[in-house]
Amino acid sequence: MISFLIFLGVFLFMECVTWLTHKYIMHGLMWYFHADHHQPKYANVFERNDIFFVIFAIPSIVLFYFGVEGGVNYLFFIGLGITFYGFCYFMIHDVLIHQRFKWFKNTNNKYLIGLRKAHKVHHKHLGKEHGECFGMLFVPFKYYKI
Repeated sequence: MISFLIFLGVFLFMECVTWLTHKYIMHGLMWYFHADHHQPKYANVFERNDIFFVIFAIPSIVLFYFGVEGGVNYLFFIGLGITFYGFCYFMIHDVLIHQRFKWFKNTNNKYLIGLRKAHKVHHKHLGKEHGECFGMLFVPFKYYKI
């Protein structure tokens, strides 16, 4: 049970980490890597912004390594929470919202439509200033209204 609570707590905490990273790192210090993601059309299959998947994967890999060394321990479940959040982020952000993979084109789900609306509001700003809706899985309730 404690393993599941660690996993769930880390998963939920990652939304906070994502919001802070997106607002202050991606739209700040590392804007160079995130800027191409805010352009209307992508010139390539990959974006410079994809470096953030690698950056977030490194702690997960390290935690998995030390979490299984000598038996499964709490570090494994921390890594699992980060990894599962990354998977959900990929499915929501890259697949559902940006359609980088044409797997789910249509949905009538109010939650998913709300996520799309909030992200569209975020992308109306092509520069790094004046951004809003920096989270991914939890966005203000006003976007869920149809």
